[in-house]
Order: sequence, then structure tokens, then C-alpha cells
Amino acid sequence: MTVMKLSLNPLNTMRVLITLLLLPFSLNAFSQDYHVLKEVMIGFKNSTSSSEQDNIWFSLLKDEKVPLIVEDSVYFFYRGEAKTVQWMGDFNGWGYQKEFDNKGKKISGTNIWYLKCAFPKDARLDYKILIDDTNWILDPENKNQQWSGVGGGSPNSELRMPDWHEDSSLIERPAVPKGKIVTDLLLNSNSLGYQITYSIYLPYQYEKMGKLPTIYLTDGYEYLHPQLGNMKVALDNLIHDKKIKPVIAIFVDNREPVNRANNRRMNELAMNVKYLNFFVDELIPNIESTYPVISDAQSRAIMGTSMGGLTATYFAFTRPDVFALAGIQSPAFYTRPQIYSLCSNPADPKMKVSMTAGIINDTSADSRKMKELLEASSCEYHYREVNEGHSWGNWRRLIDDILIDLFPYQP
Repeated sequence: MTVMKLSLNPLNTMRVLITLLLLPFSLNAFSQDYHVLKEVMIGFKNSTSSSEQDNIWFSLLKDEKVPLIVEDSVYFFYRGEAKTVQWMGDFNGWGYQKEFDNKGKKISGTNIWYLKCAFPKDARLDYKILIDDTNWILDPENKNQQWSGVGGGSPNSELRMPDWHEDSSLIERPAVPKGKIVTDLLLNSNSLGYQITYSIYLPYQYEKMGKLPTIYLTDGYEYLHPQLGNMKVALDNLIHDKKIKPVIAIFVDNREPVNRANNRRMNELAMNVKYLNFFVDELIPNIESTYPVISDAQSRAIMGTSMGGLTATYFAFTRPDVFALAGIQSPAFYTRPQIYSLCSNPADPKMKVSMTAGIINDTSADSRKMKELLEASSCEYHYREVNEGHSWGNWRRLIDDILIDLFPYQP
């Protein structure tokens, strides 16, 4: 492979940079060569004027190479006046993992800051840039973003390593028949003492399909949101492609109906027996009296992320007569360690569990502990880990795997 080298001799720097302007300078030419990382830094450090810096900088921007990624190595860049620049994200637990060196270094004689890191080649990570310890910003040169946070939140910048790819099940296809979403249905709960809203997914031509299995989802607003879970598209595609059997999905919103800024998830999803009673005594009977669904635990699933993953585990192991299927994503078991005792009975009724976790500052350690309990039980379980953090970018790409585990298509 031919690599264009920037001279180490400062006297030759201008000549080389002029050559770069005259030739079609594309970093794609050496996208698999570690030398490009070194050569770009040499170019910045040897530049003698802002115009020379501009030439290199705009070449990077033209080829969408900020961050600059080669194999497993990354250079984060920020250009602007600052006293300090830090990169905060999944890779350092958003500041909680102090061992990770996230502080940018300024290239002498420039206003360009950089941070060099190494990540698995299939990683995908959320991040932001922190300027002067006070100003959090998106990476202004990175077009890739992932929405995150309770209730939709705000976007983070997204680092996509070379072997990471979006899941095809999340890409809307015009030719695929579309199911219907009935939104913002309201239920007065006696168990909870307040109102709950939920939405329901009905597969295309569901009226002709007879009774169907169901999946109940906490954080339903986020599972449905196109920038977060995007689950409607996944359901449409998977049902059309005959990867899963048709299923009716109930998306339960943890936000207060009259004040959507008030998200009650931290109380509702903390192994809350009143919330379990709401599902068992109120929501499920309401659904089963209104829609053509199978009234059987073996055809009924509960699924959630983080605290919702804890809740899915709690619901299934507390009431396996109601939920024999559980989808558990990055479960927050650390908030309620008693969940392990609940799940430690090897004589538990047989159920099917699909659990996922991220390896990078997510819940893989706690999830592996639960996996050991499942191995000793009568459960059928599936477990997956990915090189990602605690984010919807992680969870959305694994929705199809969980649905296929729980509702495999049977001709």
C-alpha cells in the first residue's frame, strides 16, 4: 500500500502541504494504515501558519475523518479556543471511571486539541466534549449522533468503529407492510392510584391472524421513539421477513400523562410490587378483553432496559404464571441485589429469558452473575454481550435478537 508521508523536516513542510492541495488528498486512501494517524499529527505539529493547519483540517473534514479512526485506534479532535478540553462518554463512564485518561492535549502553536484512544473494532460509543469543565457540547465535526436519556433526552455524538454496522432490522423499507400504532391510551390504575398511558402495536392485517402472543415493554415511549428503540420498524421487518411470529406489543409509558417531564420510572421499576399488580390485575386484563391475544404465560413477554431490565426479571421470576418470557437489556441489578436471591431457585418453572449487556462501562459483570444463576435453573436462556455502553445505541440493535429468541417464527 502506498502511503503519502509528510516530511519530518520543517523546511519541507510547506512544499508537502502545497502538494496536498494540488493532489486529490483523500484519507480514504489509507483508511486501513496506522501511518495515517502519525502523518496527520506530524502535519499539524510541523505546520508554520494557520493556513497550513487549515489545509490539513479541512482535508479531514472533507473526508468525514473527525474523529479519525484507523483499525482499533482513534484520534478525537476539537478545534477552538479553550483552557481545557475533555472527552466524556461511555468509555470513561461519563466521568466516573477516573482511570481513563480523557484529557485532551493541545498541539503546540495551534488551537487544535486531540485525544488518542484505542477501542474494539466493533465498538459503538456515545460521547460529548467538555470545554473548560463547564460547557458540554456535541462534537461539531461528527455527523453521527445517538439520542439517549430518560424521556427521549438529547443527542450524544456517536463513535462508530470500523466493524460496527447498523442492524438491518431497524431500517425502514417501503415495500414492507406497516403495522398500526394506537397511541396514548389511558388507564386509571387503582393499584398505583394514578393514571397510566400506553401505546399498542398491531401487526399488519392482525384481524385475520387469530389470537396473537404479546410483549409488554416498560419505557415504552423510548422503545417506540424512532431515534431511540425504533421498535415499530423492527417489528414490521421481522414479521414480514418471517423471522418472528406476529406479535402484539404494548408500550407502557412511565411518564406522567399530564406532565411528561415527570418520569416515574425510578420508583415504578425498582421491584415495585404495586407496579407488578398494576400489570397483572389491570393492564393485562384490559388488553386481553380488547384485543385478540393469547391468554397464556408461554405467549406473554415482559421486556425493559436498565431499571426496566431489573423489572422484567422481577416480574418474570415473581409471576412466572403470568410472564414466561423475559427480555432483559443492561439490567440495573446493582440497585436491588436481592434480585439474585429471587432468581436462585433451580426449580423455578421453565421460562425463556433473553438477556443482553454492554461490555464498556455497562452491566456485563452483574449480567454474567445472573447468567450463572440461569445456567443452574430450568430456564432456557440466551445471553449476548456487545462492545458498547449503557445507551439506546446498544439496546436498539439487540431488539431483533431478543424478539427472535422469544417469538421465533414457526411455519
